[in-house]
Amino acid sequence: MTTTNPPAAAVPVTKAGGDRPSTAAGRVRKKLSSPLATGIALVIALFWSVPTFGLLISSFRPENEIKTSGWWTFFTDPQLTLSNYDEVLFGGSASSGQLAGYFINSLVITIPAVLFPMAICALAAYALAWIDFRGRDWIYILIFALQIVPLQMALVPLLRFFSQGVELFGVQLLPAWGLSGEELFIQVWFAHTCFAIPFGVYLLHNFISELPRDVMEAARVDGANHPKIFRTIVLPLITPVLASFGIFQFLWVWNDLLVALIFASGGGRDTNPMTVRLAELAGTRGNEWQRLTSGAFVSMIVPLIVFLSLQRYFVRGLLAGSVKG
Repeated sequence: MTTTNPPAAAVPVTKAGGDRPSTAAGRVRKKLSSPLATGIALVIALFWSVPTFGLLISSFRPENEIKTSGWWTFFTDPQLTLSNYDEVLFGGSASSGQLAGYFINSLVITIPAVLFPMAICALAAYALAWIDFRGRDWIYILIFALQIVPLQMALVPLLRFFSQGVELFGVQLLPAWGLSGEELFIQVWFAHTCFAIPFGVYLLHNFISELPRDVMEAARVDGANHPKIFRTIVLPLITPVLASFGIFQFLWVWNDLLVALIFASGGGRDTNPMTVRLAELAGTRGNEWQRLTSGAFVSMIVPLIVFLSLQRYFVRGLLAGSVKG
């Protein structure tokens, strides 16, 4: 009596080394990491960097050379000078940059305008993700919807709020702020904080809501309250995404011209940031090239330092929550 074995089940063919069968995502990933794709990316990066490199070269060239020849002639007739940076930073004439004071104003505006939204958004995102209260979902939807509102639409109402206060049916609910001089920094901090909250809460909420529920429940069983859970568990875990949000906010505030021009211009050189002064240096004809090139690189120093020092957190924060397991 003969017996017949049942047909063997089909086994997926794998590549040598035990790799899983290739998928569409795997094939795309392989193509993007190929030498050809790497070469194309390097070429794009090179072309993207050429204008910035030319601007850097021009910032060190004498004024006459900048106005009579292109930056690429530097390689045939190299002439360098630091007079452009000296004039832009410490020049005594009204037409010079005098950016040293405006550089300090930019720091005074940017640092609080980054720290305040980071603190407020982190606390709000935790509350909306892990504290149960009536209307929580509607509040989150409302905050998310505020991202749709253009910033320009809020400038006039916010300016009226600072200058006239809040009045309802003839009743003064909140008085005018009445700020002047260096007190105008408060207006800029308040405005930047308001504009950053919708995006910050949305970004941090998406990450905080994905934290393991078992960890939260174990902390509550051990007697930890919400402040302790946020301080000892949540805050260390959200450091990458918090740093990513901080970099975005820093770059936005540091490079901002519109908000500073509206809310800080009343204080003159005591409150204006570098972006306002660079716009003044450009003038109506933009003929002071030697000052603009050096001034542009002075304004780029701090953002470059911030980005390069927090780059590892930036990449981890962007990828946070995208891959589970």
